[in-house]
Amino acid sequence: MTRRAAIAAIAACLLSGCGHDTTGTATWPGARLEKAVLTEADFPSGVVFERITRDRADGDDAAGPPPMLSEPEGCTDGLTRDIAGDAERGPGSAVEYVVVYDGARMVITVLSWRLDLDRLAATAQRCAEYRTFFDESDPGVAMTTTPVPVSRADALAYEQTMYLPGQETSVYFAFENVGAMAVFGIAFPTPDPSIPVKGALPQTFLDITAKQAERARTV
Repeated sequence: MTRRAAIAAIAACLLSGCGHDTTGTATWPGARLEKAVLTEADFPSGVVFERITRDRADGDDAAGPPPMLSEPEGCTDGLTRDIAGDAERGPGSAVEYVVVYDGARMVITVLSWRLDLDRLAATAQRCAEYRTFFDESDPGVAMTTTPVPVSRADALAYEQTMYLPGQETSVYFAFENVGAMAVFGIAFPTPDPSIPVKGALPQTFLDITAKQAERARTV
């Protein structure tokens, strides 16, 4: 497998949660949740914004790859699996959207239930350093999970970095409880010169998740 293919495979695994749908369904009638979510009007002109609607028939493993092997076990999808483990399902449970800047692609989810931040922190600590494998004969790719400072007490953020020879690639996670709801986000470095508004990671991501949490706090 080439280096580019390795990056694409691991990034796809991180984005999908390696087979776990963390949001249930985004087709919901919840008026309170609707008011809690940022809209296209909350972003600069030129930024790509798209709401995501998932098929209500999809299960947690629908259309997703199986988890990649890791040492310690369960680190490739540990953070998203923690969310999926006690997720509420069905209409009104969550809403999800994508925001894309030149330099940053973010998937933000507003949940109608609270996250177990202690469990997420424990998983991040357990997976502070690990290796992920495509199969049992693969020598593996080194990965780290590093805390990113967040000033709000009920929020966590992490940088997860993949180390290949001569190249490092990072994705970012953010988790925050806001009253009875929560915000979960993941961000990827994605250059796209066709978008006129530039974003820088992790700062743009942290700014957006903070803005989303503040909106949820007002409803």
